[in-house]
Amino acid sequence: MEEAKEIVNNIQKGSVSPLYFLMGEEPYYIDRISDFIAQNLLAEEEKGFNQIIMYGRDTNIDEIVSNAKRYPMMAERQVIIVKEAQDLSRSIEKLVDYAENPQPTTTLVFCYKYKSLDKRKKLSKVLKKNGILFESKRLYENQVADWIMKTLKARNYTISPKAAQMLVEFLGIDLGKIDNELNKLQLITPEGTQITPELIEQNIGISKDFNNFELRKAIGMRDSLKAHRIVNYFAQNPKDNPMVVTISLLFSYFSQIMQYHGLPDKSKANVAKQLKVHPYFVGDYIAAAKNYPMKKVSQVIGLLHESDVKGKGVGAVNISHGDLLKELMVKILN
Repeated sequence: MEEAKEIVNNIQKGSVSPLYFLMGEEPYYIDRISDFIAQNLLAEEEKGFNQIIMYGRDTNIDEIVSNAKRYPMMAERQVIIVKEAQDLSRSIEKLVDYAENPQPTTTLVFCYKYKSLDKRKKLSKVLKKNGILFESKRLYENQVADWIMKTLKARNYTISPKAAQMLVEFLGIDLGKIDNELNKLQLITPEGTQITPELIEQNIGISKDFNNFELRKAIGMRDSLKAHRIVNYFAQNPKDNPMVVTISLLFSYFSQIMQYHGLPDKSKANVAKQLKVHPYFVGDYIAAAKNYPMKKVSQVIGLLHESDVKGKGVGAVNISHGDLLKELMVKILN
């Protein structure tokens, strides 16, 4: 995130590289940087003759280089953006010759998504020397809620920890998808607003009461009534609440409880750091650890594995995922 900001800030200050190679598993920052270049590097009247969008599947390195070596028309520079450049992966090393001596009046941008160059090869080294080589790494799930908070803070909004966690559990780690939903919320709420679970429920359609976050909390507190209500809701709405996601999140949760039991230092700050959770949620883990001793945690992890196998059709023919979840709740909460 900081490296992407630095690239954009440098461009705004007038420090523009002749080569940008944007690569990596997370497409969000690749799109943000390339869109910023497309929108801001040239004046509108210059774009017609001097801005070219190419696609990896429809071109080749020779054609890209040929265009890059042209001089701009009635402008200081031309901009060439190669989208879906990963389709050129088999021949991308041919770019070395051009990268060693890039045209100074051309800004050539490669959007090389879901892959990364081999950093041991010559192209990576030359790009670092003569251009900008940016790798956009995918965030781990436990980092996404913090990313949401920081992103909204930069836009003069705040969000409650529970609301951020709801977005992660519903939307996953796709930053582009999350950002789209944040933009929708910003359109209907004034700056300075705190995004709450209620706002998310009303405008995105995620239930603030019947979700995996609330299920984990209910299980951790051994609130059988609430846990069974949530699972019954999941059984009635299986498409919105797939069993595989619930099992995965519960497995992570109980793995964290097991990790908590093994911590010699159980201070709030250390628990948050080791379990990689927001300090706001540490109290929930402390309470859950009291309700689930180490032996019970090991048993629950075994039950989750068994339910996961059954959910894939092994040893549980003609049993719905909803019924499997109900059965699992009974066994966990016994």
